[in-house]
Amino acid sequence: MNSIMIGFASMSGNTEEIADVLKAHLENCGFHVTLDEIDEIDPHEFKNYSGVLLGSYTWNDGDLPYEVEEFYEDVTETDLTGVPIAVFGSGDSIYPHFCEAVNQLESACQESGAVIASTSLKIEHYPESDEDLSRCETFAVEFALFLKDSIKSLS
Repeated sequence: MNSIMIGFASMSGNTEEIADVLKAHLENCGFHVTLDEIDEIDPHEFKNYSGVLLGSYTWNDGDLPYEVEEFYEDVTETDLTGVPIAVFGSGDSIYPHFCEAVNQLESACQESGAVIASTSLKIEHYPESDEDLSRCETFAVEFALFLKDSIKSLS
């Protein structure tokens, strides 16, 4: 099973662009990637994947976007024991709680038993600078290596 689910919420397209960049890197690493909006995915299905990436923008001053709220509740009620997950998102540092939705999603996953497979990725607005694109690549490659090591140890 070399498949990854990427679920994301994006209002202005910033987080969706991050998801697209991550998808391309993970496919280059040999994974089949399913990409879908976060309000269309079911956390109960996560165990059907080698790993899961979740992305969200942060609304207002550190809030989850409305389209993530029900998903967040589902995560808190789902046994994700052993599921490798990493979280990414976009935000605006003008607010005091930069990318707080990323922190909230990561905490919910961890409390539900998921294995946090990589340090979260937080991008200011749109991933357009060489530095941001490099950080996206590093995040994807670290996640892929974690999964490949996990898959190898199960063989």
